[in-house]
Amino acid sequence: MDLKLASCTLTVHDVDEALGFYRDVLGFAVRDDVEFEGMRWASVGPPSQPGMQILLQPPGADPGASPGGRQAIEDLIAKGLLSRLIFQTDNCDATFEYLEAADAEVMQEPITRPDGVRDCAFLDPSGTMLRFTQPRQMAQPLGSRQAHAATDHPAT
Repeated sequence: MDLKLASCTLTVHDVDEALGFYRDVLGFAVRDDVEFEGMRWASVGPPSQPGMQILLQPPGADPGASPGGRQAIEDLIAKGLLSRLIFQTDNCDATFEYLEAADAEVMQEPITRPDGVRDCAFLDPSGTMLRFTQPRQMAQPLGSRQAHAATDHPAT
């Protein structure tokens, strides 16, 4: 079985503001921008993943949501507790510097976790936590030229 994520949904305060962040700051491609029966939503995705989209929708997008339910969603968004996205990057520090310079709200500066993964975190304009993770570097395989060089010339 080969499963791939095709779409996920983020509830956002303001579709225009979210669209600006994901398109203009993160460089995502706009997949759709739809208005229907007084509602608007848009979808974006990384250019390197053309089959994947992140749907940006307002809290009232579900027609079955009660006014109290919509308010509960708004409250969770305001606290940054509703959603989280984790992106993989090849350079956590460069990603951090770029997003910080773009005035994205810093949640965590780059750190190297005990498992060797380096990551940092920001909030998008609606309070969704975005983590940017750089996978740990693989050790040189035994028998490789670099591994032999390290053992053939020990430090004195």
